[in-house]
Amino acid sequence: MSSADDEPLCLLFIPALVTLLYHAESTRGAPLTEAQVLAIRDNANCVVAPVSVAAKVEQERGYPDIIAERCWPEWEAAREALFQKTP
Repeated sequence: MSSADDEPLCLLFIPALVTLLYHAESTRGAPLTEAQVLAIRDNANCVVAPVSVAAKVEQERGYPDIIAERCWPEWEAAREALFQKTP
């Protein structure tokens, strides 16, 4: 086996989960609930990819995605940054 075969795998959402959640919340006009966030995650398109591939995709995209296993707390943090009100 090569070292690439031993590389850990992760979920790679296409499109990025953070963009799906942002779009859903923007369209809704109100914060998503935890149940809604998890439902979007559970129904989103994703592939299993080596961590190095996912990192390269994020680098090319220019922003990190939300980690599926920590979807709710990561979305709460991302929401604060994405929906900041300008003074």
